Amino acid sequence: MASSPTVLMRLVASAYSIAQKAGMIVRHVIAEGDLGIVEKTCATDLQTKADRLVQMSICSSLARKFPKLTIIGEEDLPSEEVDQELIEDGQWEEILKQPCPSQYRAIKEEDLVVWVDPLDGTKEYTEGLLDNVTVLIGIAYEGKAIAGVINQPYYNYQNNEKRKLREPRNEAKAGPDAVLGRTIWGVLGLGAFGFQLKEVPAGKHIITTTRSHNSKLVTDCITAMNPDDVLRVGGAGNKIIQLIEGKASAYVFASPGCKKWDTCAPEVILHAVGGKLTDIHGNALQYNKEVKHMNSAGVLATLRNYDYYASRVPESVKNALVP
Repeated sequence: MASSPTVLMRLVASAYSIAQKAGMIVRHVIAEGDLGIVEKTCATDLQTKADRLVQMSICSSLARKFPKLTIIGEEDLPSEEVDQELIEDGQWEEILKQPCPSQYRAIKEEDLVVWVDPLDGTKEYTEGLLDNVTVLIGIAYEGKAIAGVINQPYYNYQNNEKRKLREPRNEAKAGPDAVLGRTIWGVLGLGAFGFQLKEVPAGKHIITTTRSHNSKLVTDCITAMNPDDVLRVGGAGNKIIQLIEGKASAYVFASPGCKKWDTCAPEVILHAVGGKLTDIHGNALQYNKEVKHMNSAGVLATLRNYDYYASRVPESVKNALVP
């Protein structure tokens, strides 16, 4: 008789269903037409109604099912009663059937920290660049990102803009009648699922970087890598998806600004398929609950050939970015 699912696999199965619900909320807010935009610290640091509703949905849904978790979300929201409609109680059955990697079988609920970005790529969301947007739920144990879920609410958006789009029931299907949105998930030691792994053609150096937070440091770092092409897009989750789907070979962000909730879930997906994500100095990122939220020494991530890019980071850039 099969043993019952471990805490980690139950949590990932819940996070998957919760992320799908989040994607529906994100699309519903756009469909209603009132984004409820608020400036947080500056004109490029925005919060919308979708950020607020999705964070309430994710954090409340997780806390009800796993009350001993530490949950850290991007948005600083007042405590209030959460509408029952925002609660997702489901668990993705396919994940519950998967074996838990042996090193994580004994993990207790209270050992885990969940990092939540309810809407990664908020600025792009407000500007209608909807395929840049992701919902991120990252799970960390002993300071290390070990499991993650990424929902892309508008996956297939570009392909289907002129067609009638359907809400997804299960996985996104390819082809002309493809549903809108998809959910990617992964656990270290098990793998990453929900996408087709693809690499950039050998010898091509395509860098993906920030669209709205450019600086001299960012530019100097990218120039030193002599890329064939530079893609400027929104969202850390979106950039990691570009790496695993062969659209870019390196994600380079030589600047503070990115936070732990931006990188936790995407890092897991990348690491689960053999990629690498670090700060600009090559240090692993830490995700324990006491850690500072800012990734102050930037981000360098690749699916393959990490050393090629790491070796080209200028000393002047390293000196300017203190971990």
